[in-house]
Amino acid sequence: MAAITASMVGELRAKTDAPMMECKKALTEADGNMEKAEELLRIKLGNKAGKASGRITAEGVVTAFVDGAAGGMIEINCETDFVTKNDSFLALANAAAMLVAKNNPADIAALGALPYEQDGFGPTLEDVRKGLIGKIGENMSFRRFKHFAGNGRLASYLHGTRIGVMVEFEGDDTSAKDVAMHIAAMKPVAIQASDVPADLIEKERAVAAGKAEEDRKTAEAEGKKPQPADIVAKRIEGGVQKYLKEVSLHNQPFVKNDKQTVEQMLKAVSTSIKGFTLYVVGEGIEKKVDDFAAEVAAQVAAAKAAA
Repeated sequence: MAAITASMVGELRAKTDAPMMECKKALTEADGNMEKAEELLRIKLGNKAGKASGRITAEGVVTAFVDGAAGGMIEINCETDFVTKNDSFLALANAAAMLVAKNNPADIAALGALPYEQDGFGPTLEDVRKGLIGKIGENMSFRRFKHFAGNGRLASYLHGTRIGVMVEFEGDDTSAKDVAMHIAAMKPVAIQASDVPADLIEKERAVAAGKAEEDRKTAEAEGKKPQPADIVAKRIEGGVQKYLKEVSLHNQPFVKNDKQTVEQMLKAVSTSIKGFTLYVVGEGIEKKVDDFAAEVAAQVAAAKAAA
């Protein structure tokens, strides 16, 4: 049985907004597996456990660059929020997005090998990155990037420096930009419901089935008659269909006019979305949680040992 620490409980609470004791119970049942614990909370608490799941767990910036029909978007990570405001770090990030757009590198290593000079460092982007690590005193890394070309025109939107969207489209520029802003706010996972990845659908179906099973147990405990199997099956499938509408771009209510869907808005202006990419800084990265008390105790012990 894995040890459940206070920091683990705090991390799960930050992701789900669930009560502390519920978080501890879920982690215990999941034997310390954070993802499994989050799923258990969703089964027990429904959507209440998911409203904070998009909170960021790492520092860095997202930058984008469009050059005619080509574009690039990149996420660069660092250790603290302080560095994300550093002019040299931001210049490196913007340059990296431009190099992605203009050169279409195959991977992070190829990107780092491209010619670039800044702050007296060079002659490659990787040399500049290493130089700035020494100058600023904090690690930084190119995490992921994408090159865009050949799938329509491009519209980009950056929400501050933490969320970036690139939309590939045909039609009206202003509407495409509005869709990029909508994506940043609503975070769809696909353009249409039929494009939602199968693994996400199955995960949602499992959550709905788990919730139905919890309801059955509750009904039995209260001496009530559980719902028939066919009704339960319809409930589960209804939950899946609701999820598909919520996460597919075309079916989402448009943020600037919730009386129409995004698809309806696009049809009205003869515009089509060919594809989109959404980057959220730190998405999927576990941020180290420092135990300040333990750190101080370790420093005191080290000082005593040295004396």
